[in-house]
Amino acid sequence: MKPIAILAATLLASGALAAGGDTEPVSFARDIAPLLKQRCAVCHVTGQEPGLMSLIPARAHAALVGQPSVQSDLKRVEPGKPEASYLIHKLAGTHLEAGGEGMQMPFAAPPLPEAQQELIRRWIGEGAFED
Repeated sequence: MKPIAILAATLLASGALAAGGDTEPVSFARDIAPLLKQRCAVCHVTGQEPGLMSLIPARAHAALVGQPSVQSDLKRVEPGKPEASYLIHKLAGTHLEAGGEGMQMPFAAPPLPEAQQELIRRWIGEGAFED
């Protein structure tokens, strides 16, 4: 299989592309929770850590959606409004400009790839639903 065909097959399987150029909705259970578990829950386990939130799969949605940030006047996740969501700013490294504090997340690790940040933006833009 040629590299471009492999890339297209990977994007289709991940839901990033669909027939006709449409994209399927982002699933919290399928797309977001595993990403948070892998990259964020390593530090945000009990909710007593900096940021005061547990990002393990069973608690992540409740800890993020509609919850006020402890570092900014923004909500952690404002459904339908990615740019008004502090999580987006913490991941993008624009949190200081958004009135926040601390370091870009994930702490002491490379930033999330743009594709993963965009997936989180899409999920929030689609309403940040839990499924």
